Order: sequence, then structure tokens, then C-alpha cells
Amino acid sequence: MTETNTNAPSQRGPSEHTIRSQIVEAATEHFSLYGYEKTTVSDLAKAIGFSKAYIYKFYDSKQAIGEVICANCLDAVVQAVDKALADVPTSSERLRRLFRSLVEEGVRLFFQDRKLYAIAAAAAAEKWPPVNAYEVHIRQLILQIIRDGRDSGEFERKTPLDEMTSAIYLTMRPFFDPLLLQHNLDLAEEAPALLSSLILRSLAP
Repeated sequence: MTETNTNAPSQRGPSEHTIRSQIVEAATEHFSLYGYEKTTVSDLAKAIGFSKAYIYKFYDSKQAIGEVICANCLDAVVQAVDKALADVPTSSERLRRLFRSLVEEGVRLFFQDRKLYAIAAAAAAEKWPPVNAYEVHIRQLILQIIRDGRDSGEFERKTPLDEMTSAIYLTMRPFFDPLLLQHNLDLAEEAPALLSSLILRSLAP
């Protein structure tokens, strides 16, 4: 299984430093309470008891901190999806579970903490590195499922692999992309089953 690499590239200082965890924990709490836009680096510095300049030794901007939090949220989704796909015997069922688990985890995150979800949505709109890694991971999962399905005889072999991967990805995207899912919540319960069935019919040999 391909692993994501969603560490924010603009971190500073030693990676093992415990101050990093304190900054991220304080930021997560503040973003959850007040929202990403309304929280400043000065707010975080006061919460931790450090100067703003000291925080900048570890992260060069508020967005850099937001990227770490976004990465944590999306990594949790990826881990849940990977777990849902583990030991599933057929490619058809893996595709169904992929779609269903992506939607379920996205909805869970949305209703669990709207303000943190808003960070993921902003990150998707601005294409932050963690979002790019998340999308690449999903594409790779789809690609591998199709390959396995073709090898087992479950899926047709005529359509170019990259074309089929992109088509499935685009079909699923409105229901797992943080920016788009918030506008499709009323369809989130029925969409995975209906669209998975449609996709699988198109994949039939």
C-alpha cells in the first residue's frame, strides 16, 4: 500500500522538538474554537506562553501550522480507508469499500468538528501539499484496484488504464474532496452504493 507523505515542507527547527507538538496542539484547539481565519500566530503564542518570534523558529507562517493540522486530519482518513480495504478478497468489493469509507470518513470529520473541516476545505481550494498527497494516494488506490481486477478477470481490459482511473476518480471526487463534500452531504448516504454499482457495470468484461 502506498503511504502518503503529508508533512508540511515549511517546518523549521529540529523535527523531534516537543515545541512542535505544543504549537500544533494549541493551534488545533484555537482553530476548532475560533476558526482558522480568526486565529493569529499571536493568539497561539499567548496560549502556549511563548513569543510569536519563537513560534516562527519552528513554522514560517500560520498556513504552515495549518498544513500540519490538515495533514493530520487527512492522514486519519487515509488510515481508516486503508484499514477498510485490508484483506478484502475481490476488486469489486474493494472499490465499493473505497468509495463508502472515503465518504463515511469525510462526513465524520465534517460533523465532528466543522472548524477543522474548514481548514481541510480551504486547503483543498488552495491545493496545500497535504491535499495533493491525499489525492495522489486515492488515485493510486483506484489504479491498483483496477489493475488487480483486470488480472483476476473481474474487469475489462479495453479502456486505457489512466483513462479509467481518472474517470472513477472524478466520479468519486464530489463525495470525498473536502471542498466539494460539504455541498453534497444530502447525497452522501446513497451516492457510494449507487455510483459504485454504475462504475462496476462499466468495468464488467
